[in-house]
Amino acid sequence: MRITAWWRGISPRRRLMLSGVAVVVVLAVVVAVVVTSGTSAAPQAGTPDQDRPGPVLLVPGYGGGQGALNELAARIRQTTGRTAEVLTLAGDGTGDLLEQVAVLSDAVERAYAGGAPSVDVIGYSAGGVVARLWVGRDGGEHQARRVVTLGAPMHGTGLATAGGALVPGACPTACVQLAPGSALLQEMAKDPIPSTLPWLSLWTERDETVTPPDSARVDGAVNVALQQVCPGNQAGHGDLPTDPAVTELVLQALGTSPLEAPSECLSS
Repeated sequence: MRITAWWRGISPRRRLMLSGVAVVVVLAVVVAVVVTSGTSAAPQAGTPDQDRPGPVLLVPGYGGGQGALNELAARIRQTTGRTAEVLTLAGDGTGDLLEQVAVLSDAVERAYAGGAPSVDVIGYSAGGVVARLWVGRDGGEHQARRVVTLGAPMHGTGLATAGGALVPGACPTACVQLAPGSALLQEMAKDPIPSTLPWLSLWTERDETVTPPDSARVDGAVNVALQQVCPGNQAGHGDLPTDPAVTELVLQALGTSPLEAPSECLSS
């Protein structure tokens, strides 16, 4: 009754103005709902359907070199028919690893906005640490279908410590973050990967860049030393993205079968 009386007390001209404002507000709400409902979004609970493989995003290592990963991406495209994109890291690839996490996060969001049913992530070397940080800090546990890391210094590498000691001040931010016991790695270790996320961590025992090589071990993942599956394999750290045996193991891990430790060398 009070609202009716108030409305009647307003002049016809003012009523017309208020009615126009109300119409504009309603239209704005309708447009917002339509735009929101028409945009694909990444899953917010659980993990994507394992039976619906989508694009594969490959994250380069320290320095951002793409050459070797481009070869792996080409093989993925050729063999599976899936989209495979090697990301371009922020800056020169030696800056804050959290900046690289943002690059990965943006790429995942773009993939889902474009209608992708799921996203798989491959992280090489420091790129594996970026993938691990993304899962633990940036919602990746709800967005990744599968993760594969190759020679990733999850617990740091002595090479980073040695580099900083030999040339003080010459160790960029990412180098400092990859030293064993760094604040970033300690914080990362507090967030275990979810049991629902299939993850393969593969490394070579002949790694002279990530020391010790089994720094690549990830709690909760399928952890595989290459030589345990392929005895005598001579691949070093830089060979991981292009080694034929590694490539076959990666392709198997990106499939739809349950992710398990390989029982034999799959080199073609």
